[in-house]
Amino acid sequence: MGTLAAVVLAAGLSSRMGRPKMALPWGETTVIGQVTMTLAAAGLDEVVVVTGGARQTVEAALCAVKLPCPLRWVFNPRYAEDSMMLSLQTGLAALGQGVEAACVALGDQPQMQADVVRALSEAWRTSASPLVVPSYHMRRGHPWLLARSLWAETLSAPAALTLRNFLDAHAGQIHYLPVETPTVLADLDTPQDYASACP
Repeated sequence: MGTLAAVVLAAGLSSRMGRPKMALPWGETTVIGQVTMTLAAAGLDEVVVVTGGARQTVEAALCAVKLPCPLRWVFNPRYAEDSMMLSLQTGLAALGQGVEAACVALGDQPQMQADVVRALSEAWRTSASPLVVPSYHMRRGHPWLLARSLWAETLSAPAALTLRNFLDAHAGQIHYLPVETPTVLADLDTPQDYASACP
């Protein structure tokens, strides 16, 4: 059984939210706390969070999280370029040699469901695809799985390449996992998003 780790992209500037959204309250924890707890509950072996904007605030929120698996965070020094590809590269570079696939998750997606992550993991283990992506009504969502066989290419990709364009370029290699929950499409960008979704 291959080792699965999560790379959580949490280096954004939260410009539309107006304050560091990763540290906003979410139930008994924070937005970023809920994301990491869900990934751990899904059985992933390690969670690595990529920080950037509001680094100290986000890392302080992470210090309050207790998981049944290792939790680490790494800093993306080029976070101001607002490139998710740079954050993904930072996270992948921090993973150990024993990790066979990375679950690419968004730090502002606390609605994520452990069952979906478990289903993605199972689909990766049983398919020969290097990419496993959830699909809700034919729309790609997060999180998704990236096998090590594509890491070298990912690590050498230009910072300007969006994750959407990366997936488009590998469309023929994607195994889509149909899901019946719109949470794979949901994130928190604005105060209105947060107010309507917060438990």
